[in-house]
Amino acid sequence: MEYGFLSVIPPIIAIILALRTKQVYIALLFGIWFSWLIIKGWHPLEGTLAMIEGMVNVFQSKGNTRTIIFSALVGSLLVFIQYSRGVEGFINIINKRLVKLEAKKSGFARVMVQILATITGLLLFVETSISSLTVGTLYRPIFDKLKIPREKLAYIADSSSAPSSILIPFNAWGAFIMGLLLTQGIDKPFSVMIASIKYNFYPLLAIGILFFIILSKKDFGLMKKAEQRTKETGLLMNEGSKPMVSDEVTSFPPKEGIPARAYNMIVPLLVMVCMMPINLIYTGWNNVEKYSSTFDHIKQAIGEGSGSSSVLYAVITAILVAIVMYFVQGILKPKEAVNLTLKGISELMPLALLMLLAFAIGDACKALDTGNYVANITESWLSPELLPAVVFVVSSFIAFSTGTSWGTFAIMMAISVPMANIHGADITIVVAATLGGGIFGDHCSPISDTSIISSMASASDHIDHVKTQLPYALFGGLITTLLYLIIGFLG
Repeated sequence: MEYGFLSVIPPIIAIILALRTKQVYIALLFGIWFSWLIIKGWHPLEGTLAMIEGMVNVFQSKGNTRTIIFSALVGSLLVFIQYSRGVEGFINIINKRLVKLEAKKSGFARVMVQILATITGLLLFVETSISSLTVGTLYRPIFDKLKIPREKLAYIADSSSAPSSILIPFNAWGAFIMGLLLTQGIDKPFSVMIASIKYNFYPLLAIGILFFIILSKKDFGLMKKAEQRTKETGLLMNEGSKPMVSDEVTSFPPKEGIPARAYNMIVPLLVMVCMMPINLIYTGWNNVEKYSSTFDHIKQAIGEGSGSSSVLYAVITAILVAIVMYFVQGILKPKEAVNLTLKGISELMPLALLMLLAFAIGDACKALDTGNYVANITESWLSPELLPAVVFVVSSFIAFSTGTSWGTFAIMMAISVPMANIHGADITIVVAATLGGGIFGDHCSPISDTSIISSMASASDHIDHVKTQLPYALFGGLITTLLYLIIGFLG
């Protein structure tokens, strides 16, 4: 059955509700319900029951189920690392290096501590919240001592979290994106996702701009005024500013009476990251024909491997390694391990719920054939050359308005992928534009959860953080739009 214009109403309703209520869960849930209401001929009871079954059917896909379980287990791994004082040990090493730097010129120390904070944020690509929290809470005393404005710390925490998570997709982000691509009928989601990274210009530019600003000391806009204020008056924030600090947004309390060792953080994270490509090779090894060269066989196996299986096996391995390490050191007992696992799962249940709703609305839009309808009505005026730039701008608007990049991915991927297919555009570029737009809009939005956490962890005034970061984000977004236009028209 063809639904025509009705097929675009559910995602539009989801966007409008997200704008009005600022609650992406409610918006996605209502969008799913409205989709099934249309499919079931406007029968409220049948539509409601179909919505429930639609969400249950998400788990019929083994890939979706693995991704949701992985997201929950990542919370357990993060709690283990925090409980073992591994993050604290890592920061202690950095502090020792700073003592040596302070003996040199203070300007050099200011640059190096900002670089270290950025690198820390990039390395903690497993999850954006832990990245922002770690950078903000643990580097704040050092930044204060060196008279670096709180707005700069919040900017570093915010701009090193989501960009690294999307560019190094061996995490919940990667599994989520692969699930969305599978929903749209893409047979090799991992290959498409990896190929799209080189076209995902905004997060690359965001990180590049961040390093340039730190190394060149060429701040501009309101951040320049914040730097001048701190240098001239010593004030870390504007007069009258209210630092956004919350006792609820803190890292998990570490165990008392044990030494802080950096390897308690480094080893489990390293195991998880290294196990992902190994698992891709393992799960894809028998799915490709035999090659004379082992290297060629491995390369093909990675492309054919199961991304959802790989990330799930990787996080389970990392948790088991962490448990064994902490048992040997006397940090954990069996009962504590179980309690911490359950605590970590509960911490990331909102993320797992968002994944469930995102997959469900993607399935509903596919049943309505939303993407093909939008692609067909735009076929006469929207050229393949313009498509990446248009997708980037639309994704940016949705993410800015809703404050969530994941919700944006869920809505836009169901539209942009069919549009790319019908218009004959490069699917990897369109996927990159969808993802980059979500990150850009999220960076600019005052209601973004990542920005709010960055402000809280850095004890910065939230509006001041948004205002000082906005010029850098807009600069990166403008260049990204131009690059998509150039690559669209000039190839």
